[in-house]
Amino acid sequence: MENILRGLNVYLIGMMGSGKTTVGKLLAEKLQYRFLDTDSIIETVSQKTINEIFALEGEEGFRRLESNVLQQVSPYIRTVIATGGGIILRQENWGYLREGMVIWLDAPVEVLVKRLTDDHTRPLLQNQDLMVKLTNLKQQREFLYRQADITISFTENDTPSDIVEKLLTEIPFHIKAEFNPDFN
Repeated sequence: MENILRGLNVYLIGMMGSGKTTVGKLLAEKLQYRFLDTDSIIETVSQKTINEIFALEGEEGFRRLESNVLQQVSPYIRTVIATGGGIILRQENWGYLREGMVIWLDAPVEVLVKRLTDDHTRPLLQNQDLMVKLTNLKQQREFLYRQADITISFTENDTPSDIVEKLLTEIPFHIKAEFNPDFN
């Protein structure tokens, strides 16, 4: 895999609850890459939780921080980066994402609802009908997620390890000449 990726960063995108952090850690381990999570970096740098940032600065303030963090980590190499679910909403972020390989973890809404039912750390889900809110968010964002280099769809029966194995199988087929000039 090292000969194929040649240090290229891997960005995981997808809806909240799709497993970007969990899958990202496992993928980084398999690739012998470092792992970063943009939401964790935002919380560390701001010394606030995502909920606090949303409460104090609104979604727009959070998105600015998110873009700044992405800009800071995009020059790294050999890194798997789990992003926030809405990172794809700002056009400027695509410039950074395109510097690496972008992978969409496409989870069914039913799986997301099951995973997020007791999660009270997601500002966009507060006091909402999860099924309705997540369905609407996915529909609004899907055309952006589809711009990923690779889409991995999965079911609730797929474990994070299963998803990583699917990724390791798919990545070589999606390396483009722009990523790897020696690829035939």
